[in-house]
Amino acid sequence: MAREIDFHEIECFLVLAEELHFGRTGERLRVSQSRVSQLIRSLEGRVGARLVERTSRRVRLSEFGADFLETLRPSYGALVSVFEDARTRARSTVERVRIGFQGAVYEPLARALTVFGRRNPLVAVDLVEIPLADPFGAVREGGVDAAVVLTPVREPDLTLGLTFSRQPQTLALSSAHPFAGRDGIGAEELARVRLVPLAGKAPAYWRHVNSPRVTPGGAPIPQEGGAGTLQEGLSLVAAGRGALLVCGAAAEYNRRPDVTYVPVTGLAASELGLVWRTASRGTRLAAFAAVLAETAA
Repeated sequence: MAREIDFHEIECFLVLAEELHFGRTGERLRVSQSRVSQLIRSLEGRVGARLVERTSRRVRLSEFGADFLETLRPSYGALVSVFEDARTRARSTVERVRIGFQGAVYEPLARALTVFGRRNPLVAVDLVEIPLADPFGAVREGGVDAAVVLTPVREPDLTLGLTFSRQPQTLALSSAHPFAGRDGIGAEELARVRLVPLAGKAPAYWRHVNSPRVTPGGAPIPQEGGAGTLQEGLSLVAAGRGALLVCGAAAEYNRRPDVTYVPVTGLAASELGLVWRTASRGTRLAAFAAVLAETAA
């Protein structure tokens, strides 16, 4: 009967049959030598026969023990295989949701991931960084199921599920820049700053908000170099190669001594949004969007 089988005893016997040494058996099983002796005696009691012959010089299996081993080993191996197959199947039933992010996993998204994981233990969320300058490509091409991106979003095949983290835009400057000591600058003063443009596939309307070429009054904004990711852009800023417009969450997350963040007035506020393919929204994405709306409120 199954309740009379102790698998610790079985495993101990199989290892001892290989090692023929109580000390080495204990080392492999990470138990004491006396515990090995106890397990073997207990197994012999269950079977009703001596399995191991032990003298001061050697350890060997009894004739009964050798016969028992020959029958036991394949059966035990088959049982382990059944268990491993079951565990593999169980893991494969876990549903996966891939969420893209730009630059960093900011606090509202991090909170949402924690809450969503607690409420949906059979759903695994994979995080995928997507380029700052190509906010929609990974979503559209199926690289992620949804993404948290800078708005605006006006793509006919994509749905903007919710927006959050609305804050004034911030200018990342080298800490040696003349504007670095100011409490803020006006949008028209961007004409006196060299911006690092975002080099990627972002549509023109998105660039106009997040990487503008002209001020609201129409004055050209000098451009230098190019960056595809937030960290590339901030590295250029730190080196004095230009400035970068970032959202408030990025400024808060990426504090460093060689970069200063100065609020900009007169520009549209930055805002993050959760976007997905309109044709592929499922119940899991809807549930994640609901949690994000809750934690970002």
